[in-house]
Amino acid sequence: MRLKSSIWVAAYLRRCQTAGVFGAVRRRGAEEAGAVFIKVATLDGHAMLYVPAPQTVYDDSRPIERFFVPIAAAPLPEGAVEERLSREIRFDPDAWIVETEDKAGRHFLDLAPG
Repeated sequence: MRLKSSIWVAAYLRRCQTAGVFGAVRRRGAEEAGAVFIKVATLDGHAMLYVPAPQTVYDDSRPIERFFVPIAAAPLPEGAVEERLSREIRFDPDAWIVETEDKAGRHFLDLAPG
């Protein structure tokens, strides 16, 4: 059983805070199981967006973990990231959006294997 999204987000923000990275919830989603999207603003007009990994990357022996994948290999203009987030919210109104700010682009996420 996975942690509730609200608990996972709180823990993620605490992890960012301990590393000196500002982070905030931009949009609260479903408390129990809303999808979480992480935007990492690099403070130069660009950002990375990390989205939930497809279910095919999960290992049956470790079903409680949350894995993420970036939507691009390099930071994109923030406008492009915001457009993608708008589409995601229209598709899934229960989704969460968390935004952090870090010049180095650190994300503190578990990325999908492979």
